Amino acid sequence: MAAFKTRSNKQTPCDLCPLRTLEHFREFTPNELDFVWNFKSGELNVDAGTTILAEGSHSAHLFTVLSGWGFRYKTLDDGRRQILNYMMPGDLIGLQGTLMGEMQHSVEALSPVTLCVFERDKLGTLFRNYPDLAYDLTWIAAQEERILDENLLSIGRRSALERAAYLLAFLYQRAKATNLFKGERVSIPITQQHVADTLGLSIVHTNKTLKKLAERKLIRWADRGCDILDDQGLMKISGWDGHKEKHRPFI
Repeated sequence: MAAFKTRSNKQTPCDLCPLRTLEHFREFTPNELDFVWNFKSGELNVDAGTTILAEGSHSAHLFTVLSGWGFRYKTLDDGRRQILNYMMPGDLIGLQGTLMGEMQHSVEALSPVTLCVFERDKLGTLFRNYPDLAYDLTWIAAQEERILDENLLSIGRRSALERAAYLLAFLYQRAKATNLFKGERVSIPITQQHVADTLGLSIVHTNKTLKKLAERKLIRWADRGCDILDDQGLMKISGWDGHKEKHRPFI
């Protein structure tokens, strides 16, 4: 596992968290905010390509993404990889390992990522004394299941063109809601190999599929990633209605 660049002090106060200013996330009560600040033990900075958690590992920590992009994945013994989902600001990492003893998937940073670090041992206090925050954790787990359902539908029933259109529209809409673009045209930092490993396609088939989307002027591929030119057009191709939730919780 690659080394972390660690910031051991808490750094960003929870009451000044940049995610709290976004309409996408629900507001904390003063008591909840105070608990989360005490729950938080520090922050980690990781570089792109860093393995944050490895399949089969045990961790004493939970993480919330404060900034940056990452992805969750599983691998077969021969090295073939299936990307399960992508992580963005507000997403929780490591809950599975906390509740089930070890991680059943790995997590890697797509870009430089800053993580809020929480002590696993304090999770019991959250469930006992802060029922709304406990509900938030349940909501986050249910939302992850919902996203996996949609991804499974893509792999099982959507055509290659529909799969690619859904994935790119999904990433664009989630990133926009969490202000990853900061009002500017910023590329989604994925390679065509990431797309292939998400959609269950060969790299050759993926390349041909993405060219079709580019020819329709829906996307533009560049060295730094993928620019989304028309997310509504991508949604129409995939038959996906987009995100429904207006407000979501985070820890």
